[in-house]
Amino acid sequence: MDSNPLRLIRNLRRSREIVTVLMNYGFDDLVDQLGLRRYLRWGRRLLFWKRTEPEVKLTRAKRIRLALESLGVTFIKFGQVVSTRPDLVPRDVVVELEKLQERVPSFPSETAIAIIERELGEPIDKIYAEFDPVPLAAGSLGQVHKARHHDGTPLVVKVKRPDIDRVIEQDLSLMYELATMIERHFPDAEVFDPVGLVNQFSRTIHRELQFTREARSTDEFYRLFQDDATLYVPKIFWELTQGDIITMEFIDGYRIDDEEELKNLPISPHEVAANGARIFMKMTFEFGVFHADPHPGNFRVRHDGSLCLIDYGMIGVLEEERRDLLVDLLLNVAKKDTNRLVEVVLNIGKAKRVVDHQLLRADLRDFIGNYYGVPLDQISVGKMLTDFINILAIHRIRCPVDIMLLIRALITLEGVASRIAPELNIAQEMEPYIYKLSSERYHPRAIAGRIWSEACSFTKVMHDLPEQVGRTLGKLADDELRIHLDHKGIDHLTTELDRSGNRLAIGMVMSSLILASAITISSDTRLVYISIPIFMMSSLLGIWLIYGVFRSGRL
Repeated sequence: MDSNPLRLIRNLRRSREIVTVLMNYGFDDLVDQLGLRRYLRWGRRLLFWKRTEPEVKLTRAKRIRLALESLGVTFIKFGQVVSTRPDLVPRDVVVELEKLQERVPSFPSETAIAIIERELGEPIDKIYAEFDPVPLAAGSLGQVHKARHHDGTPLVVKVKRPDIDRVIEQDLSLMYELATMIERHFPDAEVFDPVGLVNQFSRTIHRELQFTREARSTDEFYRLFQDDATLYVPKIFWELTQGDIITMEFIDGYRIDDEEELKNLPISPHEVAANGARIFMKMTFEFGVFHADPHPGNFRVRHDGSLCLIDYGMIGVLEEERRDLLVDLLLNVAKKDTNRLVEVVLNIGKAKRVVDHQLLRADLRDFIGNYYGVPLDQISVGKMLTDFINILAIHRIRCPVDIMLLIRALITLEGVASRIAPELNIAQEMEPYIYKLSSERYHPRAIAGRIWSEACSFTKVMHDLPEQVGRTLGKLADDELRIHLDHKGIDHLTTELDRSGNRLAIGMVMSSLILASAITISSDTRLVYISIPIFMMSSLLGIWLIYGVFRSGRL
């Protein structure tokens, strides 16, 4: 998506809402630096100029959270995505954003029924034998109703919220423009990668908006775990699933954090938690896909003790190369190999600046010292991964999205397990999968496969090299070779020079008008009726100019 300031004007009403909320929560300096105050009406500008701001007494992180909550669904979702990036965002902001809650009312059942009938092309009583008009639950993107199939199977129907696609697209375009402006006006903000965060959020929210994609993900997990009795995946009814609705099997069970109900199960809470941990390790390290949002609300425990994961809208994919790097990371911590660990860290992440290898090695040595020799049953995976992410953040090393999703999911999973089985250790559940992957990597068949793959890649590079060199030399001979230079902060400098030039021009015009009116009054009193208005206009112009200079803080 390219930057286009006209987006702020085309969506003027929403732009005003965003600027107003930012001002309400004490972000006046940001609004002024980005030049956003001009999008407010004149009356609102004067109101904000004279107001007192009790919210400014709150911490910056809390003001950010409150502002996002005030801006609605899209910005709340964005904050939730940002909270998964402690490698980019300060820790206090991450902790506060984790508290973001979606408080959205349900939409009328008549609207839900109309959407279902439009998508499936039949009256509701022909589609389902029964349909409960009272929503079972409501979320930011849709709501869920209970229903019954004509064969008697209990169902849940997830219906997308009307007009949500348009609302999110409008907000995304404004968020992208604001992120671009922040990078342009605040070069230091590049380490937080505002545009990259918006792009990541855009990909995430678009995936969640594709209900058929969620249905396919559910089907994939159904296929992967069809022979595993400890995990039950709800069945998708494809004949009753379309673009804006999903129909799936209703799961009757308990929430995994309902300790009283878990006492009625045929297995202990410890076994339930251990099964959940084993299932997560299996999907991650064997299949390379994982449920990226394993919070308590997405777990159901069926009456036979088997687990059910629901809501497959957020799925992480861990490629084989990433899995190998994670295995290397954990094994080198166990072997206390600091030098190799530095290489692994730099291969995992992308540095935003030149990394001080000695300082990184020292931090990793301290990191290893905290866990080396500690019995496995005493290691908290969540604490270890949080410490690792803090090291990445200190050295401005950006972690890939898929690994960050996995780390966030593991921390969430450990928190869920600790509620019902405090004695369960996630590290012990992970250990056999790590060593299995490690041994498989050095199997002769795996080594031969990697050698063959590298040989094919090298052959292709050597085959393409003469053509690419010839093309480059041809451009050089034809004077068509171009080198792109990116001047960081030049746009901000240009803006400031333009602003200074405008003020200088206004000052010169104002001085000329005052001087001309004074000469006219002193030389010919008959022209006083013309001179006095000119003098007053010049004075007002001067007051406006002085006010602008003082407001900007630059004398």
